[in-house]
Amino acid sequence: MNAAFESFLAGAPFLFSHFAVTIAMLGIGVVIYMWMTPHDERTLIRDGNMAAAISLGAAIIGLALPLAICMAYSASVWDIVIWGVVTLAIQIVTFKIIDLWVRNLSQRIENGEIGTATLLAAIKVSVAAVNAAAVSG
Repeated sequence: MNAAFESFLAGAPFLFSHFAVTIAMLGIGVVIYMWMTPHDERTLIRDGNMAAAISLGAAIIGLALPLAICMAYSASVWDIVIWGVVTLAIQIVTFKIIDLWVRNLSQRIENGEIGTATLLAAIKVSVAAVNAAAVSG
């Protein structure tokens, strides 16, 4: 029991610092994503717009997946920061490309088009999975 407690005490600072840095980077990524979109997700979601909720939810998952892998495979906080910035940039650029590819995307989200939001969500999460795999290997 003593060895387990000592192991916890030795590892806890790393766990908490890695977790805090990763969550902070996720928060920053979400803020940047929301800033880049022409529509106001928070207002749309508060008004019951399911398409906006699906789109933003997928964006959050899409940002979190590669960051989680960065944290899992990183030896230090700096590894998390460096690779986290790279993965966040890839995700955000991907989201912007999707926005350009799907015509009138913002208007469709504002109109509550679930089909468009579902396609958008699938692309965001798929790219995040590939991004996460690229970082891990």
